[in-house]
Amino acid sequence: MALHPRAGQPALAQDLTNIAQLVSAYFVNEVDPRQPAQKVKFGTSGHRGCSLDHSFNEAHILAISQALVAYREEQGITGPLLLGRDTHALSEAAYMTALEVFIGNGIEVHIQSDDGYTPTPVISHGILRYNQGRTSGLADGVVITPSHNPPTDGGFKYNPPHGGPAGSDATRVIEKYANALLSSQLMGVNAVSYAEARHSELLKQVDWRRQYIDELEQVIDLEAISKAGLRIGVDAMGGAGASYWQLIAQRYDLDIDVYNDEVDASFRFMSLDKDGKIRMDCSSPQAMASLLQMKDNYAVAVGNDPDYDRHGIVSPKQGLLNPNHYLAIAIDYLCGTRKWSEHLAIGKTLVSSALIDRVVAKHGRKLLEMPVGFKWFAPGLADGTIAFAGEESAGATFLDRQGQPWSTDKDGIILALLAAEIVAVTGKDLADYYQQLCAEHGTSYYRRLDVASSADMNKGFAGLRAYKLKLTELAGDAVVDMVTKAPGNDAIIGGIKVTTANGWFAARPSGTEPIYKVYCESFVSEEHLTQLAEEAQALVHEWLA
Repeated sequence: MALHPRAGQPALAQDLTNIAQLVSAYFVNEVDPRQPAQKVKFGTSGHRGCSLDHSFNEAHILAISQALVAYREEQGITGPLLLGRDTHALSEAAYMTALEVFIGNGIEVHIQSDDGYTPTPVISHGILRYNQGRTSGLADGVVITPSHNPPTDGGFKYNPPHGGPAGSDATRVIEKYANALLSSQLMGVNAVSYAEARHSELLKQVDWRRQYIDELEQVIDLEAISKAGLRIGVDAMGGAGASYWQLIAQRYDLDIDVYNDEVDASFRFMSLDKDGKIRMDCSSPQAMASLLQMKDNYAVAVGNDPDYDRHGIVSPKQGLLNPNHYLAIAIDYLCGTRKWSEHLAIGKTLVSSALIDRVVAKHGRKLLEMPVGFKWFAPGLADGTIAFAGEESAGATFLDRQGQPWSTDKDGIILALLAAEIVAVTGKDLADYYQQLCAEHGTSYYRRLDVASSADMNKGFAGLRAYKLKLTELAGDAVVDMVTKAPGNDAIIGGIKVTTANGWFAARPSGTEPIYKVYCESFVSEEHLTQLAEEAQALVHEWLA
């Protein structure tokens, strides 16, 4: 995709969302459940949509919330529900609706004291802390967020008692119930007024912010960062964790400069992403342009998306690190410094860099390659059998310094602070650390492409089976493996991955657009990477024709 001519430039008035119109549409626009695009649909990160498109409206949240009430009853989940939201405009509206339903159904709901915003990892951490030592009356949670999506979007994500994203076994049930409620014109939805919900004895205010910040030293060596006197730059991106950074700096005596920590639902302070849209994507150099301009002022600079489950890491020498590169650095450092039990595994999505495989092998640990979606890691993180889990789209978490679960959802805050710890302890710029890994394990050339497709073609991916495909060579090398199931858990990946000694490609369909995604990596050269990408597309079209 060609860069938009204004990509990386500050947003102008013409780029901003009309927030009043957006929120009005949430309450006013009616939903037609006969239209597929207006139904509830849970993807890898919950239900997402836009009120202007009739895909994220009050009716959707009434239905999803009531469906979740029924699911909790079926599963015997009787503890409190932890409810958080990010700073998108529709998150505020949906938060109000969800609270009306949960209180209306007699559920005890915990929210952040001072009515503050709550990052996704803080909800996950809060669920784990509440459930610690309990065998009944377990808590679960909801985070209302579309993550890094544009200001027009809304999202609703459910985290069951293990604290991480719900698996498809749960979301399929919730989705089915919700759509049935939409089709019945919301008959069966129990809700009270917002005023009644706010004054209910079932509503409890908890200071998760203080709890999370006070416990950060359990997972990050903050003393080392403080002693090193590092200057750290933070682009808070106006997100749910914007208020956390100054408190972290004060609590642990860190030298942190925070930018864009004001909450503005239009996100007018952003620079435009590669397609010319406002998108709070901390892994995009265009969206992170303002922080990149100041990279020379800091030993490390970091950014987080609005719900703080993703991280962007900036080195003064290199600029914004490729998420795969940083994952490899983080895993190498943690395996060398944390006294985690040797039997604990390192998890990654199967479209993440194979450099990670080589780093994990160096440390003699087990590698778990999972399908795309952080939900696959949550159970292993919760029971302490996975030490680190990461995905190529800049999301990860890991056990604390005692080897105990910290969060079972992606945690952009600890990955950002880990970058500072690595620089403080090793004295190396992160770019130099990565080059050292390349010298040891080989240089990675990685690319992800969005390729035009069709609905029929995308459906065809589900029918691919590796054993039926006869392929012996790819980009000049012998094929050594071809899979349609993830090696880590034998789950269907919804696509295919082909591996040689010098590279690999994976292809999988988009769940929302007429495109499919091609991921490829070479350990030879950029030219070899291009060859892999071209052959991958030709093979996909041949297989799905």
